[in-house]
Amino acid sequence: MSKQAVSDTKTANGQTPVAYDPQYILMVKDLKKHFPIKGGMMSQTVGWVKAVDGVTFNLKRGTTMGLVGESGCGKTTTGRTILRLSGEKTGGAVLFNGQEVYDLSAKEMRALRPKMQIIFQDPFSSLSPRLPVGEIIGEAVREHKLVPKEKFNDYIDEVMDNCGLQPFHKDRYPHEFSGGQRQRICIARALALNPEFVVCDEPVSALDVSIQAQIINLLKDLQEKYSLTYLFISHDLSVVEHISDTVGVMYLGNLVEYGAKTDIFRNPLHPYTKALFSAIPIPDPQAKMNRIVLEGSIPSPANPPSGCKFHTRCAHCMQRCKEEAPVQREVEPGHYVVCHLYDQ
Repeated sequence: MSKQAVSDTKTANGQTPVAYDPQYILMVKDLKKHFPIKGGMMSQTVGWVKAVDGVTFNLKRGTTMGLVGESGCGKTTTGRTILRLSGEKTGGAVLFNGQEVYDLSAKEMRALRPKMQIIFQDPFSSLSPRLPVGEIIGEAVREHKLVPKEKFNDYIDEVMDNCGLQPFHKDRYPHEFSGGQRQRICIARALALNPEFVVCDEPVSALDVSIQAQIINLLKDLQEKYSLTYLFISHDLSVVEHISDTVGVMYLGNLVEYGAKTDIFRNPLHPYTKALFSAIPIPDPQAKMNRIVLEGSIPSPANPPSGCKFHTRCAHCMQRCKEEAPVQREVEPGHYVVCHLYDQ
């Protein structure tokens, strides 16, 4: 399907298409991913876990979007659903360069795979212990025939050098490396396919702070050199502030606030965003922190509250919040929030 045709025809599942804007490499509209809950003797579906329940955002080329939120809010599932790694979506649209990802055939999706890559959270479990590093990085390059055979070794050496790895590392196995070096291998594996878009799924959460800084700087250098676009998933707000251009805040499968990094950190709007930011440590022992403590636990995504999903933990809860789900509103240019407090 051509890029121009996207805005004029219906998608394969009959949904109204999203108008394509060339400045965005990725356009996500009302994305949903629900997982069935099986029960009973016949293993019938007795409910659904609404892991992603209506996520909407656009991502400009060559920029980084940080996706933050508590554990279990659906950040990783959002990234995997965008890449079509979690089976079929439940609803919504995912446009990559104007193409609906879920309309592509298996052959078309295979051709698109090199352009959409992922860096996993745990580098050790995502690397095959039976393959040397050179084969791990070059396996997909050989499979997709990205470079001629005679240039293969030089190409892998160049990719490894760009990621801070030495050529003699090619014959070593993952267990012979430190955590930071393993993550460099994962980055090299993704970079070797010459991608346009990379999902970084908490790539530094398992590393020491000093190593985190090295990996973050490496990602920024590679982005500048190869014009990469990142979806950076993390729960560390200081890391997100350092690397991101735009920020999305997730809660229980929904994007509750979205906008430019400067707007989000300067003027957080949603009560949940304010509570998250109040927990950021201040590097001043004399400073007094006005911590906002959220009472209660996160509701189950299999049985979310009616109305606004955050109302059970919100200090500003109104009767309307318990009955009516809020919609996304643009409070200031490019700054969106999903909260009844900002209804006109």
